[in-house]
Amino acid sequence: MGAASPHAPAWLVYDGASPEPDGGAAVPGSGGDPQSGGGALPGGVLMSGEQARTRAGLHEALAGALALPGWYGRNWDALADALADRLDAGPLTVVVSDAADLLADEPPAHLGTLLDVLGAVAAGGHETLRVVLRDDTERLSALRARVAAVLGGRVGGPPATG
Repeated sequence: MGAASPHAPAWLVYDGASPEPDGGAAVPGSGGDPQSGGGALPGGVLMSGEQARTRAGLHEALAGALALPGWYGRNWDALADALADRLDAGPLTVVVSDAADLLADEPPAHLGTLLDVLGAVAAGGHETLRVVLRDDTERLSALRARVAAVLGGRVGGPPATG
């Protein structure tokens, strides 16, 4: 059995943005490849990690940014269902600004659960899900360490098939 992979799955992108006031909402492509249309991707939405420091704040921020339906129950199962339904309509890119603040006031396991949900949705979706974690470089390094600590390389894709 090999060691856990330390790199992010294809659906998760880190973006060390400069902390400029008009910082731009362009969504980077994976691997640094520019996308057509000046970096914008179809289905791109922006949400604030600062507003998502708690689990309740996360669900409110996601509900607002993604215009989730009224039945959205603001829990992990409802999030998985709502995102899966959303991916039936087309690709989705969620850019989280101030990403180092994401679930920062919750126990570390909540970040792991969020990423597990996103990974499962990304693996099973009819369209592409991309999550961009954007923050300044120093804060992004701390977030990478948090992600690695809570997930231990288990996030990212469907189980291996034979």
